[in-house]
Amino acid sequence: MIKQYTERLSDFMGSQGNFEEAQVIILGVPLEVTVSFRPGTRFGPQYIRSNSYGIEEYSIDQDRHLEEISYYDAGDLALPLGNLGESLNLIKKAAAIVFRSRKRPFFMGGEHLVSLPLIEAAHAVYPDLAVVHFDAHADLRDDYLGQHLSHATVMRRVSEDIGPENLFQFGIRSGSREEVAFARSKTHTVFNRVLEPLIDFSHSFNPQRPLYVSIDVDVLDPAFAPGTGTPEPGGISASELLQAVRALHGLNIVGADLVEVSPPNDLHGVTSVLGAKIIREALLSWW
Repeated sequence: MIKQYTERLSDFMGSQGNFEEAQVIILGVPLEVTVSFRPGTRFGPQYIRSNSYGIEEYSIDQDRHLEEISYYDAGDLALPLGNLGESLNLIKKAAAIVFRSRKRPFFMGGEHLVSLPLIEAAHAVYPDLAVVHFDAHADLRDDYLGQHLSHATVMRRVSEDIGPENLFQFGIRSGSREEVAFARSKTHTVFNRVLEPLIDFSHSFNPQRPLYVSIDVDVLDPAFAPGTGTPEPGGISASELLQAVRALHGLNIVGADLVEVSPPNDLHGVTSVLGAKIIREALLSWW
């Protein structure tokens, strides 16, 4: 089913079995069409995979090993380069297969616009879906450079799909005056901080309610993640983001993505390695 949309060059470390048998599905979504500053995000999935073999499958912090989880790396979606509309349609179709199978997907971007069709597909299966969004940027513009669909408008479009009251943003430290006003009046947005408010959220959020998590790697300070398209100084540390990922343990996370890793802008692959560790900690903590 999913194979008709994908191509496989390599696997994330520890991937095993097949789509039908796995509980968790890893899927690369190498979209790069609306990037407005530094290009390169379409190479993110493959570099995260290759660098995953540089870290352990065992997590000291969780005392868990990836062999305890049944997960399958389905490869990357084969997207038509430059064709935004068809790419978004294909992403949504492939994501729908995963969500309708009631499997738990972790998607690797790609620019942040990939989150829109992924979340739309999740919302079609889980009508009461909420979204947790880690990012430096609010991504709440109504349009950007005249475009309704953009990495800078993605969470505005998501809010229109799920309802802005169901969007919870953490770490935001950049946006227009209009975006900030929208965030303060319509969504649940925490500016500049992540870990402490996220812990409060995890304790108060209904653990049975479906939750989708979107992680833009630029929520981190560029000192920890230089390999991204739109770096924004003043972010959190790698350690804090890993703690935040683990703080969501026990919630009903039905899907997630990690986006905006840009290998051509990276320094010695440190962002890709960190991306692999984020995914490892998420797999071990959430599922």
